[in-house]
Parts: sequence; structure tokens; C-alpha cells
Amino acid sequence: MKKIIYTFFFIALISSCNSDQKSPKTNDKDSNKTTKTMSDDHNHDRLDTHSFAEPEVAKATHLDLNIDINFETKSISGIASYDIKTSNGANEIIFDIHEMEIQKTTVDGKEISFEIKKGNEFGEALHIPISDHNKNVSITYKTSPEAEALQWLRPEQTLGKNHPFCYTQGQAILTRTWIPVQDSPGIRITYDATVRLPKELLVVMSATNPMEKNNTGEYKFHLDKAIPPYLIALAAGDIYFSPLSDRTGVYAEKDMLKKAVYELEDMEKMVVAAEGLYGKYAWERFDVIVLPPSFPFGGMENPRLTFATPSIIVGDKSLTSLIAHELAHSWSGNLVTNSTWDDFWLNEGFTVYFEYRIMEEIYGKDYANMLKLIGFQDLKNTIADPEISKEDTHLKLNLKGRNPDDGMTDIAYEKGHLFLEMLENTYGREKFDAFLKNYFTDHAFQNMTTEKFIDILEKDLIQKHNIGKDINYKEWIYGPGLPDNCPVIEADQFAKISKGFTAWTEGKTKLSDLGSDKWTTHEWLHFLREIPNDLSERKMKQLDDAFHFTNSTNAEIQDIWYEKAVYTNYTLAFDKMAEFLQSVGRRKFLTPLYKAMKSSGKLDLAKEIYAKARPSYHSVATNTMDELLGVGE
Repeated sequence: MKKIIYTFFFIALISSCNSDQKSPKTNDKDSNKTTKTMSDDHNHDRLDTHSFAEPEVAKATHLDLNIDINFETKSISGIASYDIKTSNGANEIIFDIHEMEIQKTTVDGKEISFEIKKGNEFGEALHIPISDHNKNVSITYKTSPEAEALQWLRPEQTLGKNHPFCYTQGQAILTRTWIPVQDSPGIRITYDATVRLPKELLVVMSATNPMEKNNTGEYKFHLDKAIPPYLIALAAGDIYFSPLSDRTGVYAEKDMLKKAVYELEDMEKMVVAAEGLYGKYAWERFDVIVLPPSFPFGGMENPRLTFATPSIIVGDKSLTSLIAHELAHSWSGNLVTNSTWDDFWLNEGFTVYFEYRIMEEIYGKDYANMLKLIGFQDLKNTIADPEISKEDTHLKLNLKGRNPDDGMTDIAYEKGHLFLEMLENTYGREKFDAFLKNYFTDHAFQNMTTEKFIDILEKDLIQKHNIGKDINYKEWIYGPGLPDNCPVIEADQFAKISKGFTAWTEGKTKLSDLGSDKWTTHEWLHFLREIPNDLSERKMKQLDDAFHFTNSTNAEIQDIWYEKAVYTNYTLAFDKMAEFLQSVGRRKFLTPLYKAMKSSGKLDLAKEIYAKARPSYHSVATNTMDELLGVGE
């Protein structure tokens, strides 16, 4: 996932849930269905503290999903059937669920009783009795209209305005709200699916996909490579497909498709560049679906079908590093996956490093350095944030009892990248590339803990290429902030922009003399970041008159400009800011603007805008904004 939080405030995805919530619906007249409180014998320490599953006793290996999508009831219903693997003496298998109606369970075709035990704010535990010779468990279920992984969009919330749309977002632990599943990144499964929906719509998944609608409304999917549950994904709506190459293509609503095809036409080049670095692409196809604006993240690396925000479709290909990031996840994250959310940096730090390498290969080192410096600036802001504890600036985290979303910060992304860049600088690119390529090859379709990675690092890099000095890796991984051997990130063009901005504020040059006519989006972003929060209204008006920031159609530029407008009280931009907040759902854009209004004494304005915008946001975003703005307190 591409940098889902760049800002200073991080809230749990499911903070509105607590252990006092109502249990999933059960039928009291059916003696096969009971609900009990989670007993002490099921609270022992696990490797993954965010799942109730006990894979050492019994685990799922393959999912056969047979479901119907009902837009009227905002629900998904059907059967999740699992092939299972058991240990000797196994007497139950446990699945994660959350606010879901479990209607029936069978074991090897025979209906059997089950228990739903209340867990914690992360969900409930579905216990199904088995013996160690059982091979299959099937669960008949129906999701809640409030299932947090699912967003249901009315026709008027789509570009086409004629048909509804829905999509899932499972990372980190929300798949349990739309599929009963052992919801741990350390439990990999393959899957097949049969999905039915209104025949005028198309459904796609993180698997083999149709490229056009059929006349039945039923579609079948297959993924024969084992993935963690958070990567099982689905999107359904009035969707169309256009190929970019033999193995890449774009899905989108009809009115978005042509724009997306132009913006993403370099996808095949990215795949070729990535393969040249770290080995053959393992997933056969790399397609992207451009979702409606409510999608709460920049992108999500679902295998074979990356989910992407429409905010990257700006007409100049300047924001396509996000696609490079999601592509890089095909190796780091999807191929080699963090075992638990405490090890999240193994997914994201590696991916950011890989992303920058892909962008350097295609667009040059200077361009990649600009991306790195923007990321470094975000990281420094996160480290300096007083609301972030020192422990949360470690790469290896301790998220026991907390929502894993707390760990999805710039620390995992950018500090993780800098750690790997330090290793490259220390050992040389050739040696480090060989190390990473072997790492991905040797551990493909496996899970990785931080401690296991350290063993690999010591054996295959540090000891193999003895350089006679300490690289300080333990401080990087287990210590706060940035160690002394942090790489220095420089971008010459950014330095020129900073110098020019200072000269303008001092009256020594004109805005027209800055040479901005050839700037890329990232140069504009750096320029906007130079604006101090106490810049005068007169100066803000001069900037706006010269560069038309208030009326920009580039969401990255809009977000920073509107944030500066809030802090400087440049009220001429507030109406457009309100329109912006009601038209996008990407949490990266929402959080800094609502936080800026709150911290600058404009909480009433924030709540007024949010009341209008909230119905169009995904639960991932509303959970964060509700907490930030005190909505519902």
C-alpha cells in the first residue's frame, strides 16, 4: 500500500468497535448456534496477536468462495469452503469474523454446531469442532451492511451515475468483515471464487479476471498462488477493460478509461524494469483498476489487480510512482510477506526502496532523488510529531493489543527504505542487488519475521562481504528515530526552488523569474511546502494569482495548498477546499486538512464540511476522521 498516512495523526481503523458490541446474529432457537465469551484458554500468546486462529492446530490452505453480491441489502452472502490441514489431536479450527451472521457450518459435508466467542475490538472467534482427520470446513454466512471492508456506492457516487459500485479493502485486518477467514498475514491460502451480481455489472478480483461482461452475471475466479487473506479483494460495478500490453491493462468506469490508459501506458516498462532488478514477475498479469474517488488509499497491491485512487490520473504521468510502488509489492509483500503486522516494515520499506529503483530506471536518478527527498521530508515530520512515541519510530514494532493500522506510518515506509539504501551505499549496488534478488527467490511465497530477516542479512550480506565495520543494523531496527549512518538525500532542483522561494519572500525576485513553467508535480509540491504557516494573505494572493493553486485539478497540489490556506487564513480558498473534501476519500488528503482546521481554531468549519462529506467516505477514512474531529462523542 502506497504511503497511506503521510501526516502526523494515526488512528485505529476500528477504533469505534469495542468488546461490548453486540455479537454476530444468531438464532436462539437453533441449538447448533451459541455465543460465548472468549475464555482464558484462548488468550495465550500467539505469533500474530491480531488473529484468533491457531494455525499450529488447524489451518486453512485453500478457499472456495461461492457468493452473491446484493446491492439493495448492501450485503454479500454465500459459502466459504476451506480445505484444511490439521495437527495430531486437533479438535477445533478457529476463524476470525466481525459483525457477521453465521448461518451454518459443515465439516466434510456434515452439518455441525459452532460457537462464536466474543473477542476484542478486532473481531470475534468462530470455533468449529473438527477431528484431526477432517479435510474440509464450509461456512454459510452473510455480511453486515456496515462491514468495514466493504464500501457500497450509490449510482450518483460513481462517474457514470447509472449503476452502483462496491469494493473491498482488507488490509490490515478487515477481510474478516466480508469473509470468515483466518485473518493473519502469516496464513497463506490459494482460492477459487464464484460470484453472482446483476448482469449489467462486472466483478473483478485479485485472481484471474474477465475482460468483459457476460450475459449471466456469474463469474469464476482462480488464484493458484498462496496469498495472505488481506490480499483477497473484489470490486464490482459498471467496469470496462483496456489492454496496455500482453500482460498489463486497465479497468475503470467508461468515462475514466481513456484517461487512465494514457496515464498508465508505461506499466509494461515498469514490469520490465522490475524484472531486470529482482527476477521474473511471478503473477502472470499486472492489471490496475482505477476505483471511484472514495477509495481511502493511494493504492492497494492486490495480486494481479492493483486497486488505485483516481487522484493519480492528472494528465501528465507525474504521479505514477504509486503504480511502481504497487508493482514492487509483487515481490516485497505479496511474494515475501510480513509474518505479523509488527514486521510491517518488511513489506513497505523494501517496497519503497524497490519503487525508487524502478523510477530511477525509467525516468532517471534526478527524478528518483526528488521522490526520495519528499519521502524523507514526510519521515522527519512523523519522527518529530509529539503524538508519536519513540517506540513507534522503531522498524520492528510491538502492536499487541493495538490496531495494526497504528504501525502503518512513514516509519515503515521511509525509514525502512533508508535502512536498505544505507545497506546499498555500504556494500555497493551490485552486491546489494544480488542479495535482494536471492532474498526474493529463496523465500518466494513465504512469510518473514524481522528476526528471520536479520539471520539472512547476517549470513548472506554482512558475513559474506565483510567490510570490517559495524553497520549499526540493530539501532536501525530496534531503535528510535534515524541513526547516524542515515543516507543523505539531496535533490539539486529542490535546492534551487528553495533558494528562489526565499528570494521572492525577501522581495529580491519575481515569481515569473522562478522558471516554474517546466516544473513537474514533485517540484511544485516542494515549492508549496516552502510556504510558512504565517505567510501574509497578500503574499498568498500573489501566489494564487500567479499559479492558480486554488483552482488546481491536481489533488496532491490541492491538498498542500488548502492546508497552507487554512494555516494562513487565506479564506478565498475555503470554498474550493470544501468541494475538494467532498469529492475525494483518500485518507492521505483528508487527515492533514481536517487536522489543520482543528488545530487552527476552525473546528466548526471542519465539522460542517465533514457532515456533508462523510457519507461518501470509506470506513477506513471515517474511523480516522470521527476520532480526529470528535464526531459522535
